[in-house]
Amino acid sequence: MIEVFTDGACLGNPGPGGWGVLIAENGTERELSGGERDTTNNRMEMLAAIRALEETPADQPVILHTDSQYVKNGITSWIHGWKRNGWKTAARKPVKNQDLWQRLDAQIEGRNVEWRWVKGHAGHPGNERADALASAAARAVN
Repeated sequence: MIEVFTDGACLGNPGPGGWGVLIAENGTERELSGGERDTTNNRMEMLAAIRALEETPADQPVILHTDSQYVKNGITSWIHGWKRNGWKTAARKPVKNQDLWQRLDAQIEGRNVEWRWVKGHAGHPGNERADALASAAARAVN
């Protein structure tokens, strides 16, 4: 089982942002991070999940921990209606971050991904490490 922790950070919203990923697999850990100069917190949260899944084998089960209800609820629930409605919300407005939702949806197709929400800034070591990576990446692009 591969366990992944993801987080996004933004210095202002919008503003410089970063994403961080901690991947724990077979007793080893890998860290990934990156950032963008002009972005939002939600985009960074999503990009962290996308990058985590891009870096894990598609044939292995993954438990993905996120402190973003937006990401967890979006990919496990809301996306089905958005796709049915031609990428429109229930209010018939375009879905925000459609490009990233489509990338994330493509990453989970045919995969065994369990989405777990963790409370952010609550002392969970994996989430705290992903947060530190995301924050450092946001500061680096600022």
